[in-house]
Amino acid sequence: MQWGVHLPHLGRNVSREVIMQWAQVLEELGYHSAWVSDHVCWPREIASKYPYTDDGSFAPAPDMGWLDPIGTQLFVAGCTTDLRLGFTVLILPYRQPVVTAKQLATLDVLSGGRLILGCGVGWMREEAEILGMPWDNRGARTDEQLQLFTTLFNEAVPSFDGQYYQLPEVGFEPKPIQKPVPFWIGGSSDAAMRRVARFGHGFHAAFQPLAQVKREFDMACAEAEKLGRNPDELTLSLRTFLDPAGLMEPDKSIAGSATQMCDRIGEMLEIGIDHVLLDPVARGGVAARLEAVQAVTGFEGVGLEDVGL
Repeated sequence: MQWGVHLPHLGRNVSREVIMQWAQVLEELGYHSAWVSDHVCWPREIASKYPYTDDGSFAPAPDMGWLDPIGTQLFVAGCTTDLRLGFTVLILPYRQPVVTAKQLATLDVLSGGRLILGCGVGWMREEAEILGMPWDNRGARTDEQLQLFTTLFNEAVPSFDGQYYQLPEVGFEPKPIQKPVPFWIGGSSDAAMRRVARFGHGFHAAFQPLAQVKREFDMACAEAEKLGRNPDELTLSLRTFLDPAGLMEPDKSIAGSATQMCDRIGEMLEIGIDHVLLDPVARGGVAARLEAVQAVTGFEGVGLEDVGL
């Protein structure tokens, strides 16, 4: 099992110093990856329902800081050497695909091949409208973006003729170092599972109960088999809270005592989770959250070396 941590690139006091400290500490501790989330701006009143809370509410206040995800990972690439750099998830319908492909290729090259492209279709119509991007048919548009990325990343003289995006023969260099760039698809719909099967190298779930994660991943694997793909080659990743004080919902967390945490990790292993993205929660701000991340690697019973770091 591999372990990642969500970086504190959003909050009241985001800063260069905090991001650098976290990234370098994570690398020293032996974590596999560091992750960032994606929002650009959002209105004070949101009618769209956030899919990962029971009441559909979206917690961040309009005045909360939120650093750009690609820019943040380019910065982290420059102050680390081994930590893989992921998105949980990059909202493709918010972005012009060729420019995004260039940014992602740049990140992979400058990081020495450490990009994990976690991506999804998004949930907030209002934000897409603010950005001037179409919201209808966003699933089909996302599929075409993934096809276009694959073309740009691999073909010597790429071109593309899709329903939503067209591109004449162009020069697109340098290519990403990784062949292929790993696409970890987020979402929880049937369409998302078909997207995993068709384009993904992994399914990146977020905060769902384990039974739901298994059910959805089984669907993705079955769809992959229909396409002649080997489902054993798909990574199963879960973003979950690291919550020693038990502040969040227990079915969305690794929480409680060392024994309780170890039991929870065992349940994750049983359903085939290969990668866990820890989203730390603790009273006391970013320093307390980093202490929680450091502690889980050390105290008896939950050392990451004991569960396959």
